[in-house]
Amino acid sequence: METDDCRFCRIVRGDRSAHVLYDDAETTAFLDANPATEGHTLVVPNGHVEDLLLAEPTTTAAVVETAQAVATAMNRTLDPDGFSVFHTTGGLVGEVEHAHLHLLPRFADDDVHLALDREELTPDDAERVVARVCDGR
Repeated sequence: METDDCRFCRIVRGDRSAHVLYDDAETTAFLDANPATEGHTLVVPNGHVEDLLLAEPTTTAAVVETAQAVATAMNRTLDPDGFSVFHTTGGLVGEVEHAHLHLLPRFADDDVHLALDREELTPDDAERVVARVCDGR
């Protein structure tokens, strides 16, 4: 399903311009208009989906396979030091509610910080989370 007001649906249809690196029947990969690094790419399912983690497994697999193909090409051509890949859902996603995977080639001097504040997992907290998730399956 596509939506007329979705920026990424318009890119997939060709109604909005983007610098496309890859497209096939299921996915499109294009350069982010506001890149954090050289080659920062968004990989989207061609159908309007809001959450990759809750989408049909074939849709999620297709997006990951496209990210892998683009990363392989970038690894040969841009020679990054590594990659960061992430997906955000829900109210934290920002302006576009079309699922997308960020693929960031990483370079030693790139000034990107994806560090997480961390705490030690206690046995009680671990048991509580396991019980909630496993009971909720």
